[in-house]
Amino acid sequence: MKGSVYKKRRPFDFWLFMTVTIMLSMGIIMVFSASAPFSYSTYRDVYYILKRQLLYAVIGFVAMLIVINMDYRIFGKLSPLLLVASIALLILVLVPGIGIEENNSRRWLELGVRFQPSEIAKLAVILFFSHSLSKGKDKLDSFFKGLVPYLLLVGIIAGLLLLEPHLSCTIIIIIIASIILFCAGAKIKHFIILFVPAAGAFAALIIKVDYMRARVLSFLDPWSDMQDTGYNAVQSLYAIGSGGVFGRGLGKSMQKFLYLPYPHNDFVFSVIAEELGFIGVLTIIILFMMFTWRGIKVAVNAPDLFGSLAAMGITSLITVQALLNIAVVTSSIPPTGVSLPFFSYGGTSLVSLMGAVGILLSISRYSNYSRM
Repeated sequence: MKGSVYKKRRPFDFWLFMTVTIMLSMGIIMVFSASAPFSYSTYRDVYYILKRQLLYAVIGFVAMLIVINMDYRIFGKLSPLLLVASIALLILVLVPGIGIEENNSRRWLELGVRFQPSEIAKLAVILFFSHSLSKGKDKLDSFFKGLVPYLLLVGIIAGLLLLEPHLSCTIIIIIIASIILFCAGAKIKHFIILFVPAAGAFAALIIKVDYMRARVLSFLDPWSDMQDTGYNAVQSLYAIGSGGVFGRGLGKSMQKFLYLPYPHNDFVFSVIAEELGFIGVLTIIILFMMFTWRGIKVAVNAPDLFGSLAAMGITSLITVQALLNIAVVTSSIPPTGVSLPFFSYGGTSLVSLMGAVGILLSISRYSNYSRM
């Protein structure tokens, strides 16, 4: 009976597919609008970043279409290899002469093409945790034998990311891993037991690490140091505030003219708010809400536990990352570099996210639910 579930493939979730396609299309337009001044001033080619983003979008879209037509269980079997490879790449990033350092961070490798191993690590954690936890129904009943090994694994990856340093990715992986563990049956009391030491360790980390402490202090009052630590937040708020209800108009942002740092990446949402106003921002939030709804529907109706956990992990990854980005640019949380899924410029991030969506849509093909 179980085998027949996998033999009968249904159409993929059309609404999920169209939501991602619309966001990807809007993202390309907004990357061009936000990046034009930076592209010209840096590369003397107003289309430089647009051309690269178009290439990444095509590669990602093709990867998604290929993965949609694959049996998603293959990725569960490959997940241990993918996890080991991602950890090895995270170690290579830290090796002088191999990892590429920019802006006091060592996050990139160049092996024929330039990429961020941290983006691969996000998907690797989702797939490995989902596959491993699906193998034993009562795996998480025991704290030390069940939960602790997974926490140690997260700790290793988080430690490597903090050495880069890459705080935003560390936070995202910890949140996603926690969501998957909770959905797999981890006990609430175990999370409560862990919360106090984890919160204490995080607070100590902020106090001890200079750049983290500076970001928290600038978050509390960015206007007190507008030209230095509070600069990013203030410029972002200027952009958002000047957009009003309907925005200045597509292409008419003022803050993207070398006021906002990386307006085509971390702060693309600010440019969207300035050019398209509250209406444009609301549209994007609705699209992410639509994605979250359809993703959870796939997870709830998946034919097996691996599919359910993987779908929940992928949906959470994109939703959490979008929430963090919006929270940062609106100065609702301390600043940390996190991109807006499907909208921000970046090759590794876009291609890996599109591949992850392909897995989510593949799971939807084996799920029995109404596509309306």
